[in-house]
Parts: sequence; C-alpha cells; structure tokens
Amino acid sequence: MADELEDPATELPATAGTLAEEYPDVWDAYADLGEACAESGPIDDETKRLVKLGMAVAAQSEGAVHSHTRRALEEDVPPETLRQVAVLAIPTAGFPQAMAALSWITDITEEE
Repeated sequence: MADELEDPATELPATAGTLAEEYPDVWDAYADLGEACAESGPIDDETKRLVKLGMAVAAQSEGAVHSHTRRALEEDVPPETLRQVAVLAIPTAGFPQAMAALSWITDITEEE
C-alpha cells in the first residue's frame, strides 16, 4: 500500500503534518502501528484500502475520505469502485451520510 510518506510534514493535512513535525516520535509510533495492523493478516492491499475508505465514510471524516480516495487512485483502484463504497454505506451509515461521502469521493475523482 502507498501509506509510506517521504515527508509527512508536507504530505499530510496541516494538523497532522504539524504533529509529525513537532512530535516525530509520536508520528513514527503511529505509522509503525498502522504498518503492523496492515501486515497482521491476509487481506490484499486493494481490499485494505477499500476497508479504510469505508471506515472513513462511516466515521464521516471528509479528510480521511479524501486521503483514502487519493491513495486508492494512486494504487489504480477505479473511481467507480470508490463510489460504490459510498453507495454500500447507505443502509449502514444512512442516506445523507453516504451522499456526503459520495460527494467527497467525487471531489477527488473529478480532479483526476
């Protein structure tokens, strides 16, 4: 997966980048935890990315939806697959929440 960042301070949203810059040990531990979680089982990289996107949708985190959408596109996940994640959220997260997430995904997929 493309979760490795060369320069977290410039590649992350402002608050996370500031945290990475001001507390590098905390950022490194957080990144190590993420890597350990990703390597803890047999799920393939694309499925992991879609699961992370789905969790961001359910959490209603616009920034995380944007981030995972960008990363998924970099990993050659088709935009229609990403949009389906939002559609799948309708019965679980609710129609308004899923539509918000769909708009956030579209923000990024239409940039490409």
